[in-house]
Amino acid sequence: MAPSTQFSCSACAAVSPKWAGRCGACGAWNTMVEHRDLARTTSASVCSLDSVSLRDGEPRPTGIAEFDRLFGGGLVAGSVTLLYGEPGAGKSTLLSQVATAAAQSGQEVLLVCAEESAAQVRQRAERLGSIPGSLKVVATTSVEAALRAMDETGASLVIVDSIQAISSTEERAGAGAVSQIRACTERLVAAAKAAGPAIVLVGHVTKDGDLAGPRSLEHLVDTVVAFEGDRHQSLRVARALKHRFGTTGEVGLFEMGAGGLVGVTDPGRLLLDDHVHEVPGSALGVIVEGHRPLICELQTLVVDAHGERPRRTPQGIDAARLSLLIAVLEARCHRSLAGTDVFASCTGGLRATEPATDLPLALALVAGLEGVALPQGLCAFGEVGLAGELRRVTGAERRIAEAARLGLSTVIVPHGTPPLDTEIAVLRASSLLEAVELAASLVPTVAQVAA
Repeated sequence: MAPSTQFSCSACAAVSPKWAGRCGACGAWNTMVEHRDLARTTSASVCSLDSVSLRDGEPRPTGIAEFDRLFGGGLVAGSVTLLYGEPGAGKSTLLSQVATAAAQSGQEVLLVCAEESAAQVRQRAERLGSIPGSLKVVATTSVEAALRAMDETGASLVIVDSIQAISSTEERAGAGAVSQIRACTERLVAAAKAAGPAIVLVGHVTKDGDLAGPRSLEHLVDTVVAFEGDRHQSLRVARALKHRFGTTGEVGLFEMGAGGLVGVTDPGRLLLDDHVHEVPGSALGVIVEGHRPLICELQTLVVDAHGERPRRTPQGIDAARLSLLIAVLEARCHRSLAGTDVFASCTGGLRATEPATDLPLALALVAGLEGVALPQGLCAFGEVGLAGELRRVTGAERRIAEAARLGLSTVIVPHGTPPLDTEIAVLRASSLLEAVELAASLVPTVAQVAA
């Protein structure tokens, strides 16, 4: 079947059968770009479902343990993964290490470099270690050249850096346009399903931190991984937002060092090493990322406002959730933060967005407001409702076990949390006010400190 001509909007990816000066979906002018539908009619055989081999869906390890754990054991043959992150986060470094480790394990690996020269790629690889002979590279911005290189090398792992930099001769738009990104991704996905290599695509992000290009790109691939981390911090977080072959929401933690990225086997101890004790406004919580419980430190700074409108500045914390907790503290706990600037952050580059972080964040706000340091060894988790009640969260047993493993002594949990057999002291509270009073009762008095 011959390819049909269509037009798509470079601003919103809306598709139209004919050209128009203005996009009917988003209203943008002169954004309709012509492209051809690359779909082809192919024959497909019908078989019994119980006769399908399960070996086709087995992951193949790359040799980077933390990377493989994120994907449930490794990359599946014929799968397409989209990995995106901000510039400087370490995407190319991570994938260069993955390519080297996979090649050292005997796999044929192909690096498609559309943004760097082959010499630049070699310089990075040499800084990270030795270069195996089965690691191949092709520097091109043509998807046709990349597909030919895949056929010639018979690579089982292909890394394309980046999907926004390559283009197809069958599209008139420039590289990075919506039609080009979709067309190139469709051809690479078709090649992966037909020939069987695992393909990893590197994606750019917008100034807001979202994936650049059409949202439909996420539906074309099997796995979407967000690689997060500040270039000024050592910790990097790889988060699986979509994964057709395993658990969604799983995370991999890496630490950037002189020799590249190293998997963090015990992130709890790493995060607690920098924990500052006896400072007002700090509280420990326990979050669950995928199957992994993590201790996180929530810090707040509450100061008098110097402007007409108080500032609420969250980092790694949902802004709406922070505003909700401030309102609940005022209405249910008689702690008013009106007239104060509030700064709140989750340290270590993590994001505390799940409801379980409501309670420790609220305790940190009260401690920052009253200038009192919470006792060492105390952590908490629980969701806070608008009525000031504490609601239980999933994974309580794993959270408490992680706190006990790291040597914490006390944990405050919602009253409805099931009974658990543990050595750590578990304090239960039915409301946020009760939890605040429990935490206050654990703070040593001046007389106790003097004694």
